[in-house]
Amino acid sequence: MFSFFTFVLMESNRQKRVSRLIQKDLGEIFQVESRNWFSNVMITVTKVNVTADLSLARVYLSVFGNDANEVLAVVETNKNAIRKMLGDRIKNQLRKTPELRFFIDDSLDYIENIENLLKE
Repeated sequence: MFSFFTFVLMESNRQKRVSRLIQKDLGEIFQVESRNWFSNVMITVTKVNVTADLSLARVYLSVFGNDANEVLAVVETNKNAIRKMLGDRIKNQLRKTPELRFFIDDSLDYIENIENLLKE
């Protein structure tokens, strides 16, 4: 019974491959398009989690140079255009482009906070 639950919680190799593919292509999209949407902002796709049925991708973004919540709001308003650009890039690998949900990755802030606390 334990092995069944372990298997359910683990990502399959296909999910991992699709996650890496989406992360790479979204990174390139943000590298090009962020110049049009923002000035002096760098957006990095730090992690992508894909559901088992490949219908939803949770995309974690790290933002440098501006307020992350403002950047997330602009990304959310352009979500359909981003999904279209992603679909054009991955159309030969996937039948359907997953729905995208964007989140701010605050792990770097958390690490920095821990380091500052340890220095004191």
